[in-house]
Amino acid sequence: MVHAARLRVPDVDHGDGTALLTDQYELTMLQAALRSGTADRRAVFEVFARSLPAGRRYGVVAGTGRLLDAIEAFCFEPAQLEFLAANDIVDEPTLQWLEKYRFTGNVHGYAEGDCFFPESPILVVEGTFGEAVLLETLALSILNHDCAIASAASRMVQAAQDRPLIEMGSRRTHERAAVAAARAAYIAGFATTSNLEAGRLYGVPTAGTSAHSFTLLHDSERHAFEAQLASLGADTTLLVDTYDVERAVGTGVELAGPALGGVRLDSGDLGALARRVREQLDALGAAGTRIVVTGDLDEYGIAALAAAPVDGYGVGTSLVTGSGAPTTSLVYKLVARADGPGEDAPVRPVAKRSPGKPSRGGRKTAVRRLDGHGVAHAEAIFLGEAAPGPRDRVLHVPLVRDGEVVGREPLTASRERHARAVAELPASAVRLSRGEPAVPTEFVGDGTRP
Repeated sequence: MVHAARLRVPDVDHGDGTALLTDQYELTMLQAALRSGTADRRAVFEVFARSLPAGRRYGVVAGTGRLLDAIEAFCFEPAQLEFLAANDIVDEPTLQWLEKYRFTGNVHGYAEGDCFFPESPILVVEGTFGEAVLLETLALSILNHDCAIASAASRMVQAAQDRPLIEMGSRRTHERAAVAAARAAYIAGFATTSNLEAGRLYGVPTAGTSAHSFTLLHDSERHAFEAQLASLGADTTLLVDTYDVERAVGTGVELAGPALGGVRLDSGDLGALARRVREQLDALGAAGTRIVVTGDLDEYGIAALAAAPVDGYGVGTSLVTGSGAPTTSLVYKLVARADGPGEDAPVRPVAKRSPGKPSRGGRKTAVRRLDGHGVAHAEAIFLGEAAPGPRDRVLHVPLVRDGEVVGREPLTASRERHARAVAELPASAVRLSRGEPAVPTEFVGDGTRP
């Protein structure tokens, strides 16, 4: 039985490092490996998902940029070491080792924004066992969250059929997760976010106007609209379902004129309401006024509104919870290790044989096989280096080399990559009905399960 100790927290500044964003067993494994002399053995870990969430045809890689920042900040500062010492979490030799810790290995992976499938090796971490094992929890916590959000967001973008989507889920999740979710949604094709910190940190375009409380604050809906228009101009979007939708739309056009930017519907039968509002706006001469709908939408609700005269969607709860799949079920598994210390020690594949949770041994690389029309038809995973054909697209890119981050890129590059990656998938990939992954995974070589 594992007993939970009552921890003592030193009264000091904990700093901004990421080293304690981890599970205790990473450190106890390190301590045992240091004692046994195996901590310096070269090791290869891979991140992959054994399967996709039920009904999903593809996954989306997201969080890579955040992970690179976190690896760079992964060091044990005095306050963190004091915490570990005060609570007897590791012994003194391990504390001394941690004090000097910096990741000096290599990381390769699928580029952010790309798609993945069952058993795709989306991240490969190479270094000593001691260095690489400490990154397990951090890598999984970032990638499991961000890939889940981006995968759900991508389905919503496809369902929206080129109509813009606003990410507005900040109030439905942890305050820091909200920032990461906005970033992941933007990679997958969302146009804007309501989260200002995501705008500040990552340059995600931000948007927002008013809530029902603003209307209720004023003596009348007319007064509320007058105040918003005076502050934000005629191109603003008015929330028109606080009281009576038809009256609100009429008031909005009367005050702003036909140049009114948009109206937002947040409740009721959104499809029927949108049709009635479109007819009313057109009759009032406001043919250019946009209709934005919000209110507990997910990809299925968005798809159901495809025939409605809707110009944009706002999505909150479903987006930041992965639309029913809040994790990608990624795992971080040791797939190869050296027989002894030193660069010259031979490295051999290792694999789990656990029923229901086996793994495939050996360091792997992957390519996406494309047909003559540029459509993906297989995910080919090679044991060792890939041998791509003339139409194959190599999927791994360098992210960290000898401890130095080399894979940073603008967020717009990840966003553009995702659009290209989805475009090369077969048509079945964007279906919302249950089905098999859009692209089958094929293993090349002898990296099969033992």
